[in-house]
Amino acid sequence: MSKKIRKIVLAWILILNFILTPAGINAETTQDIGDITAQNLVEAPAAVLMEKETGTVIFSRDPDTRRSPASITKIMTLILIFDAIQNGKLHLDDTITTSAYAKSMGGSQVFLEEGETQKAETMIKCIVIASGNDASVAMAEHLAGTEQAFVEQMNKRAAELGMKNTHFTDCCGLTESGDHYTTAYDIALMSRELISKYPEILTYSSVWMEDITHVTRKGSSKFTLTNTNKLLRSYEGCVGLKTGSTSLAKYCLSAVAQRNGITLIASVMAAPDPKTRFRDAAALLNYGFSKCTLYLDEAMGPLKPMKLKKGLKEEAALMYAGKFRYLSTDGTKPDHIEKKKILPASQNAPVKKGQKAGVQEYYQNGKKIGTLDILYAETVERAGYTDWLGRVAQTFLL
Repeated sequence: MSKKIRKIVLAWILILNFILTPAGINAETTQDIGDITAQNLVEAPAAVLMEKETGTVIFSRDPDTRRSPASITKIMTLILIFDAIQNGKLHLDDTITTSAYAKSMGGSQVFLEEGETQKAETMIKCIVIASGNDASVAMAEHLAGTEQAFVEQMNKRAAELGMKNTHFTDCCGLTESGDHYTTAYDIALMSRELISKYPEILTYSSVWMEDITHVTRKGSSKFTLTNTNKLLRSYEGCVGLKTGSTSLAKYCLSAVAQRNGITLIASVMAAPDPKTRFRDAAALLNYGFSKCTLYLDEAMGPLKPMKLKKGLKEEAALMYAGKFRYLSTDGTKPDHIEKKKILPASQNAPVKKGQKAGVQEYYQNGKKIGTLDILYAETVERAGYTDWLGRVAQTFLL
């Protein structure tokens, strides 16, 4: 073939390749398009989607920029309230008195009067359902004496949770101080803490409407609490959690939804309007449920007792630390799971109930996806000299 013919053929190959290949499409660009599609899920400038059990972040956009959270602040207030209940410092039927300062709160409120009393559980409903600033301050004062003392506890608790980009200056989020801030990631983090440690919160946050009764010197009157989270009525599986809005914060939301054993937390900050925050949260949740598949080990299998040396007993019963669960977040189905127990042949006494004895490892297609601790189910003390004498004597008697 002459050089001229080769040049003509090469030219036609290049032309056909340009015509038949869509402009700008290659393996790398296809991945970019997928990323762009994911990022276009939300309009808000900051958002995080987190799975509750593992804390896996499935989606994030600008997760660590500090922004004003508005009433999302009340999630931390609720954590401290339920901490107090767990520690026995507060009971649901305790009487809470509204101070003049608490009554003076503006913004979202349930119109508590100075001197008005309500049960702690009613105050919790006022905070969770209607986002009552007055109820939040009344609870803060009851638990810590002053709102500021309560806020100090809020910041301490946030630090313990690893909320590195969070600082509170009030307990309700009404402030527009630049020193009151958090992030989309930190909101997801504290939301996870609240619903994981105190799942009973969801019985309150899933209520759409409920009446309370104001009893004051003026008499008694009913007041209807209406939930500020509109997703409860429009998104299947939504069970809470908290909305927030101020002129500085714009429109924020922490939404929790449950489907097929999976619980997701969608955090949205600084949406331009109320509809956008709900639409963004719904889009995040839809994305998460489409990507997530949960594997639960329903066939754990029996555990043989551990053989013991030098113990009061020759063996100790074993138990699993819990149930193994693995969350696939890439849209693939977790199947063909293999399990491998890693345990010594025997162990020297003493052993304590709850002490780790070994692990069960889980593999998918040869890749390790997690482990589950195997624990001692009983305490077995080390045998002493007199114990050994007793055994020897018993052997001879038999």
